[in-house]
Amino acid sequence: MGGLFGVVSKENCMKSLFYGTDYHSHLGTENGGLAVFGENNFRKAIHSISQAQFKSKFVDYYRQMKGNAGIGAIDDDSPQPLIIRSKFGTFSIAATGLVTNRDRLASDLLQEGTSFSEIKDGAVNTVELVAKLISRGTSLVEGIVRMQEAIEGSICVLILTDEGLYAARDKYGRFPLALGRERTGAGYAVATESSSFPNLNYELVKFLGPGEIVQLTADGYHILRPENKERKVCAFLWIYTGYPSSCYEGISVENTRERCGRAIARQDNVTADLVCGIPDSGVGHALGYAAESRIPYRRPLVKYTPGYGRSYTPPSQDIRDLVATMKLSAVHDVINNNRMIVCDDSIVRGTQLKNYTIKKLWENGAREIHIRAACPPLMFTCLYGSSTRSSSELAARRAISAIEGKEPTDITPYLDCRSEEYSRMVEWIRQDLNVTTLKYLNIEAMIEAIGLPADHLCLHCWRGGSLL
Repeated sequence: MGGLFGVVSKENCMKSLFYGTDYHSHLGTENGGLAVFGENNFRKAIHSISQAQFKSKFVDYYRQMKGNAGIGAIDDDSPQPLIIRSKFGTFSIAATGLVTNRDRLASDLLQEGTSFSEIKDGAVNTVELVAKLISRGTSLVEGIVRMQEAIEGSICVLILTDEGLYAARDKYGRFPLALGRERTGAGYAVATESSSFPNLNYELVKFLGPGEIVQLTADGYHILRPENKERKVCAFLWIYTGYPSSCYEGISVENTRERCGRAIARQDNVTADLVCGIPDSGVGHALGYAAESRIPYRRPLVKYTPGYGRSYTPPSQDIRDLVATMKLSAVHDVINNNRMIVCDDSIVRGTQLKNYTIKKLWENGAREIHIRAACPPLMFTCLYGSSTRSSSELAARRAISAIEGKEPTDITPYLDCRSEEYSRMVEWIRQDLNVTTLKYLNIEAMIEAIGLPADHLCLHCWRGGSLL
């Protein structure tokens, strides 16, 4: 998914820019970057953060760079921000999301005579592609709209000019952008995560709507394009992706996760000695389960350090496996001879859960392991972010293929939690994970826990094109 942070200020903006961008480190593990405008010119810095935290890579730039406006990005796809010289003048751009028709759009632009300078593994840099698409417009705003219409996928974008900062949320609002005001009146900021505001002395002003475009200056903001009526916010933001202290569309991530946990507990009847959550995103779900069931919440698994990040986001399986192995430490005296309810946000691939987490619990003497997932089985790859790119990766799809003896053309029966096919699929996954019992929260309860109407949520991961 990635994260964006931008700021315009009457003062030097580097403190807000540096820490505001760092507060998005949970959204990516590959690339970090900063760009700042000051003294009539742009400066940028881009580094890999795959082997070091954002702060350690950029602390020197925080001290050396100065300016009244800047943008930062954390992203797994494209090194950024970029500085572009265009017919609109020079600007810096950062963008997050996924352009599934990137190669076709790049080919079309090349045929028109456009050149690309940023190439990685033979593919164009998505952010440069977005910039080139925007530059085809008659203005930045019209160019952003044309870009959003041309792409397949979902892109949020920040554009820094000498006149201010432009921020545009993706067409259907699948991913967030929040607008904040500095409490002393020094300036404004925009961020993927609203949780980046409070410690930097910003207060939340509003969430940008789907397709909305605003221009920020140190004195205020102007809406340049109103929001679209259709809204499809990624439900996975609340279940897994988002930081616990963030909120989207005015709905708290942490409260939603606790509501999910309570809902799982109400559907459950297992007897256990303790409830735990797989750190970090499973903790909120587990707290809700424990509160509803009145089974004690304990910590048999602890995260070694926040710097280890998330095992779901790295782009390669070997790195995901390494993070999954190293980040969690088992507490033997809490695990030994206990019946455990283990709450997790989801089961995506299932390999790390099976090979590392569950294995550690059995090896430390767990008597029973009952896995409870806070969302339904993921059935479809994401078309709008860079998380899951192949259906064969998904635990549920592997189960269906094993049951059917082939990859079925129609998986509709497996989407209904009341069907016999669904029960067989869950049982296959349970056996594959080697756990005592396995249950998933059903999609209706998950939607209720989030608190938005179903038609305002993107549920593609679970439903695909189905109306079930």
